[in-house]
Amino acid sequence: MPADQLRAVVETRVHRPEAIAAAAAARKRPDSLLGPSGKLMVIAADHPARGALRAGRDALAMADRGELLDRLVVALSRPGVNGVLGTADLLEDLLLLGALDGKVVVGSMNRGGLAGTVFEVDDRFTGYDAAGIDAMGFEMGKMLLRIDPEDAATAPTLEACAAAVDDLAAHRKVALVEPFISHRDPDGRLRNDLSTEAVVRSVTVAAGLGNTSAYTWLKLPVVDDDPAGMERVLAASTLPAVLLGGEVPDDPDAAFRQWEKVLRLPTALGLVVGRTLLYPPDGDVAAAVDTAVSLL
Repeated sequence: MPADQLRAVVETRVHRPEAIAAAAAARKRPDSLLGPSGKLMVIAADHPARGALRAGRDALAMADRGELLDRLVVALSRPGVNGVLGTADLLEDLLLLGALDGKVVVGSMNRGGLAGTVFEVDDRFTGYDAAGIDAMGFEMGKMLLRIDPEDAATAPTLEACAAAVDDLAAHRKVALVEPFISHRDPDGRLRNDLSTEAVVRSVTVAAGLGNTSAYTWLKLPVVDDDPAGMERVLAASTLPAVLLGGEVPDDPDAAFRQWEKVLRLPTALGLVVGRTLLYPPDGDVAAAVDTAVSLL
């Protein structure tokens, strides 16, 4: 990001912090949650707030905020991209840069389960709450739900996610729930189980959270253990689902082909992708985003 733009953002934060709320109030709202293709295309960038900074082989790729903002502004400017997911600090930077007009904005809610910690499953709501999302005029709130059958800390996270679903529904805001069945590996690291059986189970748990599912959407991984696995995953619920991109893949073209097949299924309403598009191996963010949009 040019030094003068970065300096302007910092000076606004120092001297005119009220400009953030003003920018949110003035933001042009999207006409629909879905783009012209009838799908949702969201760029995700809420990873840093969990201390998850890796993209590909670079352990600190997402640590440079100016570079991340540059990549986000490019991605959000591409035709067909109609949304962004982030925490307050990042979304407020983008507001001040004028990059959120007409976009579906998704506030990230529970970032307390920091990556690589012993308390990762106990994912406290340390980001947005429903009232904050409503006050900013944003469209969705996203929550991460890791279900570890051997970790009792799963239970309070389930309860907190159910409460967040209720709170968002009361404000008529979409709750985007990202569930995983997870386990500790022998080294103590939390790993998500991406088998068809595990993802199906996670769908059925997430879909049942709260007093109503009227405003609940799911954010789901693409399984790779069964050619018909995603049909079984998406058959587990009638809730709208968007696909997540996950880590930067070794073979982006293969990932894109896999997404394209899944997006033909009736409840698959789009993509929420972060590092795969923001940090492609060749560095061409615009080309990676355009390829993803073409799948819709």
